[in-house]
Amino acid sequence: MELLRLATAGSVDDGKSTLIGRLLYDSKSIFEDQLEAIEATTVARGAEGVDLALLTDGLRAEREQGITIDVAHRYFATPKRKFIIGDTPGHTQYTRNMVTGASVADLAIVLIDARKGVLEQSRRHAFIASLLRIPHIVLAVNKMDLVDYDEKIFEDIREDFTKFAAKLDVTDLTFIPMSALDGDNVVDRSENMPWYEGSTLLHHLEEVHIASDRNLVDVRFPVQYVIRPQTAEHPDYRGYAGSVAGGVMKPGDEVIVLPSGFTSTIAAIETADGPLDEAYPPMAVTIRLDDEIDISRGDMICRPNNQPEVGQDIEAMICWMADSSELRPNSKLALKHTTRSVRALVKDLHYRLDINTLHRDEDAESLKLNEIGRVRLRTTQPLFFDEYRRNRATGSFILIDEVTNVTVAAGMIIGAV
Repeated sequence: MELLRLATAGSVDDGKSTLIGRLLYDSKSIFEDQLEAIEATTVARGAEGVDLALLTDGLRAEREQGITIDVAHRYFATPKRKFIIGDTPGHTQYTRNMVTGASVADLAIVLIDARKGVLEQSRRHAFIASLLRIPHIVLAVNKMDLVDYDEKIFEDIREDFTKFAAKLDVTDLTFIPMSALDGDNVVDRSENMPWYEGSTLLHHLEEVHIASDRNLVDVRFPVQYVIRPQTAEHPDYRGYAGSVAGGVMKPGDEVIVLPSGFTSTIAAIETADGPLDEAYPPMAVTIRLDDEIDISRGDMICRPNNQPEVGQDIEAMICWMADSSELRPNSKLALKHTTRSVRALVKDLHYRLDINTLHRDEDAESLKLNEIGRVRLRTTQPLFFDEYRRNRATGSFILIDEVTNVTVAAGMIIGAV
């Protein structure tokens, strides 16, 4: 069954957690003990009904303040598709959490309060979603019950956001009016908005086409682990385990191994369940080759006539995630890209980006917590990469503080220098 990863985004108190709670509740995807627990918590707080936001706001601080702080993941399935939902924070100070939660999403749900319209935070999260190359964005105009289900208000918000989205690289944008609190257009169609003829949220999530979102053209297989059991049953077995980052691989295909440049042919593609006729993203498989080649973790298997860029100087967009340090030119950090780990030097900070106005501050001297900017990096060893817009798996990386071993930044590769 196909898996869809989705993330919520939007301003504070737009109803992100309530929407996910309603989605789980109406699709019969929560257990009785979970329902009993949130009912008891709701009563203890002196509220009426069932506060569905408690299904995702699990931290004590979140429940006390009524806000989302960290990313909460929930899993559910329908007969058509499996889902992983990331409930990401709306506060500016938790931008790094939003980036983390949305980095692997196939679809983003950006919520807007119908009473407030498109706010600065809504634009910021839409920009981050486009920066992360999330292929599908749903603009959920929530709390329509508080504006008497007014069609004009919905259309005004649609027009306002469409003008802003024209500045972004958004390929698929869908608008849905709803009320997460009452369940209008979440799982079931709303009788209060007969003027809306589109899909409900759940129907859209079940039907949105994601199979072609991944790069199925450029074969990329970062080697994660070399399997050498050296047992009596398999004395000469040598397999290369990892996750397919791009393209379609089949037994008999000619491949080249980077950085050595040696070529061979795929002898077999295997999993714990047996051999496969083909492998494609994001499958985790073991590849066996016809020839014995010196291959280790961090190497890349690809096609001879379709290779990634190889280089030590890269341009990238960086989201700084550390509150105890800053990114400055000449900073030295560890860099992890696919399965390859190297050291990196920040050669230059080109600009800091104001994600509210999209203004570029070329005089910026550093990046602080939650700030995004463009940098030039020099690595100690070559990386095998693609542009992030072409392949999210081989175009992304993280930066790590070598002293504390804390992940301090997420990066998206723009290209080679």
